[in-house]
Amino acid sequence: MEFDDFVQNISQLKDKPLGGLMAQFKLAPQFRLEYESKKDQVQHPKKAAVLALFYPNKLGETSFVLTQRASYKGVHSAQISFPGGKIERHDHTPYDTALRETFEEIGVSKTSILKIRELTQLYIPPSDFLVTPFLAYTHQKPVFRLNNEVASILEVRVSHLMDDTNVSSVLMTTPYMKKISVPCFKFQHHIVWGATGMILSEIKELIR
Repeated sequence: MEFDDFVQNISQLKDKPLGGLMAQFKLAPQFRLEYESKKDQVQHPKKAAVLALFYPNKLGETSFVLTQRASYKGVHSAQISFPGGKIERHDHTPYDTALRETFEEIGVSKTSILKIRELTQLYIPPSDFLVTPFLAYTHQKPVFRLNNEVASILEVRVSHLMDDTNVSSVLMTTPYMKKISVPCFKFQHHIVWGATGMILSEIKELIR
């Protein structure tokens, strides 16, 4: 998808109804359904916000950025995610959190970012986070500067997101599950699954 076409369709992206849980759960592991039935029992989840940032690549094609987390002692170590993080006391809104974290993690200033809309909130059981995703764009390809929380970035063309052949499933083993088949996107030999995959599933349906 050419970036000019993406920009021309932004008003439609703003007004189109979200796919919500129905869209997210197209990329949800089966065990995730069990958590959904229990989420109302969660009293005080930690709150976070992430940013799905779209921009033109060097060829003028619409792309977005994902990050590979650095390795650490935690349930999301080395996983693929959106820029984002925990809402801090000084953040006025969840969107402010997403902008701040995007700057801290990959060096993209909020002055160049234009908000499109908020997406459907998503609860992440293993880390007890309630995440608010946001869709945004910038008119120029950013110069990325990574902090120590990010091992690398993954730049994905929207055409690859929309290509159904990039949807697959893999056996995953993590600190909280063993050899479970999970649906995923496969981008440039990277496996994108879990909350990030679920958010991308809603974005894919919105763009389609």
